[in-house]
Amino acid sequence: MRVTFGVLGPVVAWDDAGDMIGLKGPRHRAVLARLILARRRVVPVTRLADDLWEDPPPGAVGAVRTFVAALRRALEPDRPPRAAPRLLVTEGPGYALRAEADAVDSWRFERAVTAAATLPPEEALARLEEALGWWRGPAYTDFADQDWLRAERSRLAELRLHALERQAEARLALGLAAEAVPDLDAHVAEHPWREGAWALLALALYRAGRQGDALAVLRRARTLLVEHLGVDPGPDLRRLETDILRQAPHLHTPAGGAERVRPGEAAPPAEAVERVRTRAAAFPPPEPAEAAERVWTQVAAAYDLAVPSGARARLESTVGLMRSLAVTGGSGLEAARRHRVAAIAAAEELGDAELTARVIGLYDVPAIWTRSDDPEQAAQVVAAAERTLAALPPGAPAATRARLLATIGLESRGTHSPRGPEAAREAEQIARHLDDPALLAFVLNAVFMQTFHRAGLAPERDRIGAELLTLSARHGLVTYEVLGHLIRLQARSALADFSRADEHARAAERLSARHELPLVNVFTQWYRALRLDATRPASTGEIETAYGAAAALLDGAGMPGLERGLLPLALLCHRLRRDLPIRAGEDTDWGPYEPWVRPLLLLALGRRDKATTALRQVPEPPRDLLMEALWCLTARAAVALGDRETMRRARTALTPAAAELAGAATGLLTLGPVSHHLDALNAELGRRGR
Repeated sequence: MRVTFGVLGPVVAWDDAGDMIGLKGPRHRAVLARLILARRRVVPVTRLADDLWEDPPPGAVGAVRTFVAALRRALEPDRPPRAAPRLLVTEGPGYALRAEADAVDSWRFERAVTAAATLPPEEALARLEEALGWWRGPAYTDFADQDWLRAERSRLAELRLHALERQAEARLALGLAAEAVPDLDAHVAEHPWREGAWALLALALYRAGRQGDALAVLRRARTLLVEHLGVDPGPDLRRLETDILRQAPHLHTPAGGAERVRPGEAAPPAEAVERVRTRAAAFPPPEPAEAAERVWTQVAAAYDLAVPSGARARLESTVGLMRSLAVTGGSGLEAARRHRVAAIAAAEELGDAELTARVIGLYDVPAIWTRSDDPEQAAQVVAAAERTLAALPPGAPAATRARLLATIGLESRGTHSPRGPEAAREAEQIARHLDDPALLAFVLNAVFMQTFHRAGLAPERDRIGAELLTLSARHGLVTYEVLGHLIRLQARSALADFSRADEHARAAERLSARHELPLVNVFTQWYRALRLDATRPASTGEIETAYGAAAALLDGAGMPGLERGLLPLALLCHRLRRDLPIRAGEDTDWGPYEPWVRPLLLLALGRRDKATTALRQVPEPPRDLLMEALWCLTARAAVALGDRETMRRARTALTPAAAELAGAATGLLTLGPVSHHLDALNAELGRRGR
């Protein structure tokens, strides 16, 4: 078994399947962290004891040996008794971790950043983006107070900042200035004393056609340096300001780079802007869109001047902006997810648990789909929320705790961990005792996400949607009102009540149009394809066209957890329900649904033995909106192959959903009434003597 280690965040180890290895208590992980820090060198057992305890107790050395023995069992579970360990070895007076050169994420990160310096910009950018994605939080997060780690944590933090700046340089070299701006803006807000970062941000703004903003950034940098450090900007910043003022040719996009702005869009010089403002009263009022843009620009500029870059209020304001960005879908949703983790990490680095709790809990973006778009990132958010919960002072507001718990419930969706439902229930108990409608709406979203522990819970989800609608309409919580309609659309579809589902689809679309929430139309368009499939004797060609049109809306919608494999799955369900031949090429991307589809595909190809093997390997469906549909696919294959054990398991799982349409709880596709699948199971089990 190949073991890899992670220290760019909490200290963890993974097996060769990518599953986390249980490392027991904090002192076991501390020993592992100390050995990783030594980079394959031997650490004397007495040194380990000194590092683990401020004042080592009499049995400290023996305890260290016990920790090492437990670590060996965890890291090399298949090692025969009395065989010499290969990974955590004893040598001389102590121990060494003989991890491979690429087995520790911090070692890989360091090599990737070094290698990027010698690569062309496009390759360097790809390498740096991949490497920065390995960070799950501050390095060695769980041992931040250990003196023996302080220098290494600082070194890695500095290396990460260096990588972020090299990433920005690569984007600028490729003509991607506008894309570099958001990350650089967050970077200087978190690290305001890095003059090189300020210079990169100003240059990116200038190349993106925002000369006035570039000059404002340089003035802001000067103010911070003078007022807080008592020093003037260095020569590079001063030279850059002069060059921007005279529009020096060398500042423009490098050869080969094409900025994503149209000719003529560059911001006018500051003096011209001022002249326009003094004459504004002589002109007719601007169009509403222009007025909104002007207000946005002026308020953003005022915020920049009024709130210092390093202020914690900026971090909270950033999360509020990300919340608005997320509901736009597409690149907005992707950017919000990406920057959310960075904001949480920045808050944790400040060491203020209540601030971190607010940064985590402010991102109350309604969620309707139970499969996470980024499971690794979701796990990072859950881990940060758990750490913050543990660090909250006793007097912290109950609402703060409820938001952290609700976040855990939301981000744990679709997993089999008991922590998600437990956190959602605790959050609900707190929220129902507080007079805070927005908090209760957020918590109800988490409760909804944890109603997939068994099949047949559409009525319960319908009740949650109804409560959300009442609460949101009364208190003007528009995005949660939309969520309530979409939840009820799904639930009524599962219950074959399409007339009511139609009402919720129309209501959601009206709110979407009024409040500019484009993601709503993705779900309502898919619902209409499902409705056509489930209720009308339309031709297969017409239905497949409808599903194809709905799938086109997913392209670029920013929801990869929903997008991959959904269209072929919907078409397969349609054809199975009508007993039509399965049509799928070898290159069909079934996404996460492939294990449940494979036995039926092999059967369609006449490969019965391989289908039998594939059926035995099918895992239990995840606890999400497609659970009933995946069980029905499993049941169909089990009936065809005569697998009694799997038939019994499928019947047990599906019986609570006997009154529902399989898969329709998604509002996206259906395999027909669950009762039909149960009839087939019962008939086959009866024929085979159960």
